[in-house]
Amino acid sequence: METRSFTDYLRGLDDAALLRLFVLRPDLTSPVPPEVASLAVRASSPPSLARAIDSLNEWQYQVLEACAALNEPLTEKEIIALTDSSAKIVIPHLLEIALIYKSSDGYRLPNSLREVIGHEPAGLGPASMAKLSMKKLDEAPEAAEKILQRLVWGPPRGSVGDIRNPGPGIAWLLKENFLVPLDQRTVILPREVALHLRGGKIHKDPQPNPPIVTGKKVERPAADRAAIANISTVLRWCEEILNFWSEEPPSALRAGGLGVRDLKSAAQHLGVDEDCAAFISELVFLGGLAVIDGDDRVLPTHAFDLWLTQNPEVRWRSLVSLWLITSRVSGLVGRGDSKHIAALGPELDRVNAATTRKLVLETLLTHANLSAEIDSFLAYIKWRAPSRRNPGLQSELVAWTIRESEWLGITGQGALSTYGAAFILQEENLGVAQDLPKPVDHILIQSDNTAIAPGPLEIEIARVLDSIADIESRGGATVYRFSETSIRRGLDHGKTGEEIKEFLRKTSKTPMPQPLEYLITDVSKRHGRLRVGNTTSYLRCEDPALLTQILSDKKLDGLPFRRIAPEVLVCDLEATDAISALRAAGYMPAAESTSGILLNGVRLNRAKSKPRPPRIIGEIESPSEESLAGALRALRAGERSSKKQSSLREIASNALTALPRTTANETLEILNKYVKEQRTLSIGYADNNGSATHRIIDPLSISAGSLIARDHGTGEVQTFRIPRITGVAPL
Repeated sequence: METRSFTDYLRGLDDAALLRLFVLRPDLTSPVPPEVASLAVRASSPPSLARAIDSLNEWQYQVLEACAALNEPLTEKEIIALTDSSAKIVIPHLLEIALIYKSSDGYRLPNSLREVIGHEPAGLGPASMAKLSMKKLDEAPEAAEKILQRLVWGPPRGSVGDIRNPGPGIAWLLKENFLVPLDQRTVILPREVALHLRGGKIHKDPQPNPPIVTGKKVERPAADRAAIANISTVLRWCEEILNFWSEEPPSALRAGGLGVRDLKSAAQHLGVDEDCAAFISELVFLGGLAVIDGDDRVLPTHAFDLWLTQNPEVRWRSLVSLWLITSRVSGLVGRGDSKHIAALGPELDRVNAATTRKLVLETLLTHANLSAEIDSFLAYIKWRAPSRRNPGLQSELVAWTIRESEWLGITGQGALSTYGAAFILQEENLGVAQDLPKPVDHILIQSDNTAIAPGPLEIEIARVLDSIADIESRGGATVYRFSETSIRRGLDHGKTGEEIKEFLRKTSKTPMPQPLEYLITDVSKRHGRLRVGNTTSYLRCEDPALLTQILSDKKLDGLPFRRIAPEVLVCDLEATDAISALRAAGYMPAAESTSGILLNGVRLNRAKSKPRPPRIIGEIESPSEESLAGALRALRAGERSSKKQSSLREIASNALTALPRTTANETLEILNKYVKEQRTLSIGYADNNGSATHRIIDPLSISAGSLIARDHGTGEVQTFRIPRITGVAPL
């Protein structure tokens, strides 16, 4: 079959070539085109071509630029002459991905490709309309040579003050047609002149080979030790930030997301910088472990409680899997030119985020045991996938991915870990659960009101300890500090002073020091003496002197307290606000119910709404083998149907000059026969004005002197009166 167009080329591809095209360009099957002509239109559309071009490495793109700089039809010899002999390896890939196609007389480019690449590929101007003598360039004056040196490698356009008085150098070049005027102030260098001055090569710096990634070598055991520590740390960070938000839920911004103050507070609680806190916030948000609830508070979900019961390896894999495919970029939070972007906000999506992460991980996999220097790593990534739609962000995305890979434990000391490699290769057992430190069931209380946890604590012990102590430092061992505030928090959670002491005696392998015991006893005695309820709210205390002290306390000036009895104050504030104000002033109030029962108990603030993980915005994922096979079958079936419809239209066109003529008996006999056989018929049909038209139909049934059939012209089922049928003819 003669290939006259891009559609003909695609129509001539076998099943294997089409499947390969669909793998390389998955957007062509989303949705599946009805026929090859539609496939050709989509494959040559600017958005699809831009995606295909973005999948090329630097050398493949340079060869494509050379193709765009040549006049069609192209030959392999011409492409190699402009580039390098290794272009012979690239041309088959450009054919596979349908960025060039083979016609009867050579290679051609799909429509719109030159528009996507740009009308000045590799800095070359348009072809000259005049005949040029390149030998005259040897006679060029010095001023003309300087101008040519500026324009030769692009851009090919230059500005002049006035084309009518351009100066001697430009005047000579214009006279010899080595420059072409575009308007009164712009000249352009023709393509042939630039190629001659470039020595017949299109690029100044052809890059057939990728840059070498340099760095220091890291032994795998050292990388694994650092990575397993990072994995343990990131899991602890996720647990701590969710427990922190359960205690003090931050309010979401009106536009959505976490405010600057709340992010700083979370960072201080975790003991990390704000960039890391934003990353952890996004990580738990992606996993559905936290959500912005209906009352605009950021709260953990019930999925968090289930997550805590899972195997550490399952927890880690679930978070890393979501991080790898998400289009959200936590590195944008707090960036200099995007201060309005907030963690958990709606403006963190970037189209090429997931593809950049996958490319970084693939590069780490091919450079095992190497902690790469960032400059050489960036140069390699830019060669592998030079981002042309968003070039400014690519370097930052790569740097952020390397940083986040270290936080997650995919890398250790900058080199890929065993766990990271197993995750990238999608192995079933990553080895995380076996190598993580085993949870410990004890602490070591010291004389300065601190306790040391010599490893990760069991969940129940960690939860109780978090409620009665504050984390002071982290590392291989975690240091907790007991204070009046932390003990009060434990009492608010339903623990009595004796229960706290008993827990510490059982959990600690060192004796509880006397100062800590006195602290717990003192705080528990004072806790609950002052009680707050709702009137809006009231304060009740068996010690009238304490209420008198509150009324005279300058820290509480301006608060609407009023004494209605020796042991009762009322307040216009809500109970929770009154409690917060009193605690800030150094008192220890406790809430009570309307019946006077002390309201203290374990409080697990959880979101009422279900987790709503953010949607993924990005490139179309590669389809599975089953979906590819289905797309191919649908395309082939649509092509056969389209061919049949074309044949029917041709038959109908030929029949218009001679409408079928049959007698009434012949008409009924043929109609009954074809209704049974479900075959297509050609009929002549008279309208209300008496003029006959030609119809192609699929007869379905005959009833009450009417034929019910599907009209091919409209695609609808219609009713035809049999007396108006002038004749029938089989197709």
